[in-house]
Amino acid sequence: MSAAPVWSVDPRTGNPREQVAVEATAEEVDRAVRAAHAVRGALADRAARAAFLRTAAELLEESGEHIVEAADAETALGPARLTGELARTAAQLRAFAEVVEEGAYLDVHIDHQDGSRTPPWPDLRRYKIPLGVVAVYAASNFPLAFSVPGGDTASALAAGCPVVVKAHPDHPATSELCASVLRRAAARTGLPEDVLTLVHGFDAGVELIRHPLVSAAGFTGSVRGGRALFDAAAARPAPIPFHGELGSLNPVVVTGAAAAERAGEIGAGLGGSMTLGAGQFCTKPGFVLVPEGAAGDQLLKTLTETVSSTGSGVLLDHRMRDAFVTGVRERAALPDVGAPVTPGAGGEHTVSAGFLTVPAARLTAEGPHDALLEECFGPVTVIARYTSVDEIAAVLARLPGNLTATLQTAAEDADPDAARVLAALTPLAGRILVNGWPTGVAVAPAQHHGGPYPATTSTSTSVGATAIERWLRPVTYQSTPEALLPPELREGNPLGLPRRVDGRRA
Repeated sequence: MSAAPVWSVDPRTGNPREQVAVEATAEEVDRAVRAAHAVRGALADRAARAAFLRTAAELLEESGEHIVEAADAETALGPARLTGELARTAAQLRAFAEVVEEGAYLDVHIDHQDGSRTPPWPDLRRYKIPLGVVAVYAASNFPLAFSVPGGDTASALAAGCPVVVKAHPDHPATSELCASVLRRAAARTGLPEDVLTLVHGFDAGVELIRHPLVSAAGFTGSVRGGRALFDAAAARPAPIPFHGELGSLNPVVVTGAAAAERAGEIGAGLGGSMTLGAGQFCTKPGFVLVPEGAAGDQLLKTLTETVSSTGSGVLLDHRMRDAFVTGVRERAALPDVGAPVTPGAGGEHTVSAGFLTVPAARLTAEGPHDALLEECFGPVTVIARYTSVDEIAAVLARLPGNLTATLQTAAEDADPDAARVLAALTPLAGRILVNGWPTGVAVAPAQHHGGPYPATTSTSTSVGATAIERWLRPVTYQSTPEALLPPELREGNPLGLPRRVDGRRA
């Protein structure tokens, strides 16, 4: 039997564009992983890794016109959005080059022998080493920043781990193009091209997570798909870390004082955030608690105007479009659910934005309305109207884990409910926003893009400098002669690394 073809499809029409690859067989996945494993030693040199990451950023920018053209043809995200995403991706690669050069990620600790302690201390020297081959499962909604050249890949390579990427079927041509750029960057900096390899196909993704030489995995996608891979990673004879981003409702609470102070501003901001990118951001605000009463009504009036003026959009593929249309129809049919602006099919290939409303009291106990507390991928949000702060707390207590949680509050010291609501939101998410909107994730050292399950399957971040920590493990050398120590742990700090010696920064 011949291998199944991999087609690039135009989401604007649903028509195939071109065949760009074939799905990898189990034997081909095995070869890809073994090839990656065989070259892991080439990534040991930190200077070479940093040069590779910078060169990859440069070559992506040089190929930017072709990459953006291919990505737009496969995702319909638009040249402006994709040009910005390409810039973010290149900046992310350069940022990890700086992380590698600075060396703090190695977390070096040296405790010298001390016989005066009880019990006595031997000489102990600790740092972190790469795990090995990392499997990266590309995301649908970010064909660059969370796919082949994205944050999982960049952070794993920065850690010294070769990467095998399972391409997302929504943008296979873009994936092939980006993989060729990264392999060319490796060759240009004297590294083997197989520090990054690419495979296609659902079965290939399953084979990849099961391969005994794969040491960790990163995933961005659905709860169903991510949980299946997470379970497979745990069920291996030797389980491996699985860092998955699965889904997020990204709740927002608008206090009564905030609605009274700036209902129009909040309504307009919410409308812009929930429809950005046709509602396909993982940080889209999908659930909003708004007070009953005149101020809340004014907020919804502005939201209605903002969303109504948003044109129809194209989702990443027709399967997602069908799921969106079905999902909003089922939710809108629940008792006491209204649709001031009805979301759904905007045309044969498009969707229209909208929002649903429901009394918050419907959500304080288990029931059919629980569907409103689940992510619906696309340009829709749920507005729950509450009557008291106690009702807010009761609803928040029933929410799953999230990437973000947002508080819209009044001016400083003018909102009696702000502190209590913020305390209730904090356990729910990895990033807490006040008077902002969550769509937009800065690639910064202090960033955290993760959260309690099902937002992510671990406590790590997939964005920012500390994303590198996912692909490392600590090792301590005890009473080891100087000549046998790794250079990072030798006396005199020959590599000039940040480290702690006998409990103090050195």
